[in-house]
Amino acid sequence: MRGGALPAALLLAALGLALGRASWRTQIWSVIALVGAVATLLQVKFVDGWIEIAFLGCWASTAATAASVYLPRSPGMPACVVLSFNAGLWVSAVVALAGAPPDLIAAFPAILLAFPAAWLTRRRAQIAVRVASSWLIAIAMLVAALPFLSTTPGYLPDHLE
Repeated sequence: MRGGALPAALLLAALGLALGRASWRTQIWSVIALVGAVATLLQVKFVDGWIEIAFLGCWASTAATAASVYLPRSPGMPACVVLSFNAGLWVSAVVALAGAPPDLIAAFPAILLAFPAAWLTRRRAQIAVRVASSWLIAIAMLVAALPFLSTTPGYLPDHLE
């Protein structure tokens, strides 16, 4: 979970599930905001010491974005664009600090979850989208909490203790 592709893919999957409830126009503007944020922020040189902040931000954003499917109504266009820009920020940071640019190519197809999520929402099967979002929330919270837990025997290799 410390590479660049998997955290980015899970954040984009959460965004795809969240955008599944939005209108097609909102989805288009959100994807434009996401691509624009990633393209702009990949030009920024992130400080190497910020890798823990990047991972924490990525996992917190994954949980928050996935939780947006539980709102009573779909977030409007401004909220979806903000969610997309936020995802673009953390995806760029994680890929720049812990991965390589090809990790973006591996992660970006996860946004396509918006299509099955929209289909399920139109069919009144929102529970499937919520179950997938709950799984993403649980994974994100567990991985985000891992660096803050105390190390126990067997967690680190013996030569580092």
